[in-house]
Amino acid sequence: MTRRHLLNSALYGVSAIAFWRLGVEEAEAAYPFTLPDDEWRRRLSPLAYQVLRKHATEHPFSSPLNKEHRAGTFKCAGCERPLFNAKTKFDSGTGWPSFWAPLPGATGTSRDFALGYPRVEVHCARCGGHLGHVFDDGPPPTGKRYCMNGVALSFSAA
Repeated sequence: MTRRHLLNSALYGVSAIAFWRLGVEEAEAAYPFTLPDDEWRRRLSPLAYQVLRKHATEHPFSSPLNKEHRAGTFKCAGCERPLFNAKTKFDSGTGWPSFWAPLPGATGTSRDFALGYPRVEVHCARCGGHLGHVFDDGPPPTGKRYCMNGVALSFSAA
């Protein structure tokens, strides 16, 4: 590969990332529950802020919610919207809380190319907070695995 090809590839990558980021704030403002960035920072822990607002990922096997098996509801840690019934939780072995279905209307999805290939990102339908990703390798009845960042969730026992 010549230096010209390498430089063109680098410029293309930077341009693609810049283009992808255009309008993110406007898209986030379209959700029913919005806060200024400084309020999100005050409301959330540093890690929860990075995950929910900046699309980061927590380390696998680090969430106490992996071991949560009581009846109840998993909610968005940003806005407290109910997201998942505990009955849909299962142990995927991945290190993140996993569910086979969200509550109706609780989540939305979008395409995520952050790793260079397409994935389906899951976000809170109320505040737009990044929750994780959904994959097609889950258990019946849906065959879906909603692989969520535990720090993006809170739990309310029934």
